Amino acid sequence: MRSPLSVFWRVFAVNAGLLGVLAALLLFSPVEIDAPIRPVQALIIVLGLMLTLAANGYLLRRALDPLERLAQRMETVDLLRPGQRLQILRDDEISRVVIAFNRMLDRLESERRQSGRRILLAQEAERVGIARDLHDEVGQVLTGVLLQLGALEERAPEHRAEIAEAKQTVRRAFDEVRRISSELRPEMLEQLGLVSALTELTTTFARVSGIGVERRFDQSLPTLAPETELAVYRIAQESLTNVARHAQATRVTVALEQGYDSVVLRVVDDGSGFDGEPAEHGGLRSMRERALLIGGALAIKPAVPTGVDVRLEVPAIEAVHPVGVAR
Repeated sequence: MRSPLSVFWRVFAVNAGLLGVLAALLLFSPVEIDAPIRPVQALIIVLGLMLTLAANGYLLRRALDPLERLAQRMETVDLLRPGQRLQILRDDEISRVVIAFNRMLDRLESERRQSGRRILLAQEAERVGIARDLHDEVGQVLTGVLLQLGALEERAPEHRAEIAEAKQTVRRAFDEVRRISSELRPEMLEQLGLVSALTELTTTFARVSGIGVERRFDQSLPTLAPETELAVYRIAQESLTNVARHAQATRVTVALEQGYDSVVLRVVDDGSGFDGEPAEHGGLRSMRERALLIGGALAIKPAVPTGVDVRLEVPAIEAVHPVGVAR
């Protein structure tokens, strides 16, 4: 198979051909140039120059267009949105650069997934450790304080009202420690599954935030891998946290539905929403990274008529495919 001409020789051939055509016209056409030049002759020269420039620009644009597309993709590529590859249209030096760029994205996405998975595993391990310390250490201390207050109440009945108030404060602190511990380590998820864990999460969210919650959970859902269930739970948790902090909402709907070989999580609020594209940093970027690591698809868009609609679709355990591999 004959190798194609390089970009240099194609550009050289374009310009050489155009100059050759102009030289042939001057040598063999009946066109003459007088001194001083006549208007008709000047018009012919101007038209010839314009046609030459137009042809040269068109041919050079076709030769160098892949470089412009490559530059645009390099400026906009986001590793949290995998699969952004450039199409290979021909076989030349520019196409080899595009192929190298696509391979580089493959390596970067793979390394990003591996490093992200290690980071998330480390974060979950840290959460479990903190939750255990809160439950074992702080919980025991608060329990001891309650016992001491009870003993003090018996010895000083004249201060019964103040002691009762102090005991109530300690109980509230104990409940808060239990709530934080549960958010850090969702034991309900491990023991009873995703639906029960989300039910507990939304119940606690409604009680603490005062925002009404509507749950729509399908009765029959495909089986999910444990790491997928954890990612769905964390994304739902982060979505509700964003609603409580930023949405100014009065109601939020949390749905868990069966898709095609998948499970779909939706968190929709009726709050103030956002203008344009949401700034993806902090919590939103963490949500997208979690979705990427489990091969899920995350979409964040305005809800109708107001608010934000967060939609996560994750593959069921029998339909799990490697990230970046088409089905």
